[in-house]
Amino acid sequence: MSKPPRLTLPSVARARRLGTARGEFAVHEAGEPLRGTALLVPGFTGSKEDFIGLLEPLAAAGYRAVAVDGRGQYESPGPRDESAYTCEELARDLLAQAEALGGGPVHLVGHSLGGLISRAAVLRDPAPFASLTLMSSGPAAIAEDQQARTKLLIAALEALRDDMPAVWAAMRAQDPADAVPDSPALADFLRERWLSTVPEQLIGTGRVLISEPDRVAELAEVPLRKLVLSGVVDYAWPVPLMDEMARRLRAARVVVEGAEHSPNAENPQVTADALVAFWGSGACPEVSVR
Repeated sequence: MSKPPRLTLPSVARARRLGTARGEFAVHEAGEPLRGTALLVPGFTGSKEDFIGLLEPLAAAGYRAVAVDGRGQYESPGPRDESAYTCEELARDLLAQAEALGGGPVHLVGHSLGGLISRAAVLRDPAPFASLTLMSSGPAAIAEDQQARTKLLIAALEALRDDMPAVWAAMRAQDPADAVPDSPALADFLRERWLSTVPEQLIGTGRVLISEPDRVAELAEVPLRKLVLSGVVDYAWPVPLMDEMARRLRAARVVVEGAEHSPNAENPQVTADALVAFWGSGACPEVSVR
């Protein structure tokens, strides 16, 4: 799971509700759209807080940065109905969010699961978007070992969806013995985020991660500037697989040193610099940040 580098918003940012044709969503927003707007979409078990480290540098570069909780995710409401959390339903939400933001085309940035949802939104209607960044997100379902872990989590959630504290405790018990302990504040936040997320959202989006087909050929036909960005290693999709996806998409490619699955949280300044360079380049060169 992504762990925010900090839990307090920078002074340039604010928390608010974004009203759309498909309901209200909790967002963190920073900056003015002098050069454009970025919509930041979190991954599985994540939230808008995963992008806190990007807000200030993106705002300083002249962008309005909007990080969102998807439906049923942390502080955004959602129904107790698994059918509400298919990739296509969540893609429709992104299109509604882009429309509600206004101010011209939006730079869409999807992290991990958020990349799969962002891809589905672009395939449904690319018109609202100026570019697409797939951050630590691959061409299809996650790696086989991660599929096995996710299937176990889905089974636990199906059995204990009304006892989310028990699922959380069991999940954290699987943490490596040599893992660096979270600070008390971060540990409290991660638990609160888990308990506040609708269990059906986790079940539905977990199924997306283990079953998503390869749609790279479809996406390559969409005339939209694309960037594939990742850390130097990744547990969900191997980095060479993302390299190959970038070639298939004819996309820009950035590898962020000092980051793994969550460059947005693990090396936010370099990640923000790479995004700004891509958005302002007017082209899709293959580049690497190391």
